[in-house]
Amino acid sequence: MTLRLYRPADASACLSIFDSNVPTYFAPEERSDFERFLCEQATDSAFQVIERDGSIVACGGLLRCGDGSAGFCWGMVERALHRRGIGRELALARLHQAEADPSITRITLSTSQHTQGFYAGLGFEVTRVVADGHGAGIDAVEMERRV
Repeated sequence: MTLRLYRPADASACLSIFDSNVPTYFAPEERSDFERFLCEQATDSAFQVIERDGSIVACGGLLRCGDGSAGFCWGMVERALHRRGIGRELALARLHQAEADPSITRITLSTSQHTQGFYAGLGFEVTRVVADGHGAGIDAVEMERRV
């Protein structure tokens, strides 16, 4: 596996990964937000992709905020490749990015009830849950980890 920074030419592969995770992990109506993010913010947010055998199989970013925090954003793995360590690799890479920046003291994220256990295993703690916050049947589980 190869981890590298996102390039605009990667957009269609990232959208395909998103589509593979609908409707369990993402609501269909979130796709336009993700597409806009890829066009307008991905290259400025340390957004990364993981390539495996020449194909992009995962993506995710780390958005720095001015208040000493950074947020995980749009992290996802091709649905057929879940539970193979790819998501963990992506999350650890983003944690290392945050730890290398002395201005970052905490990392936040908003995930779902389906992946909150994964992030809890990486030291994140639940700070708030909003039922159906990401769409019908997909709760918004907000989490935080101190760096």
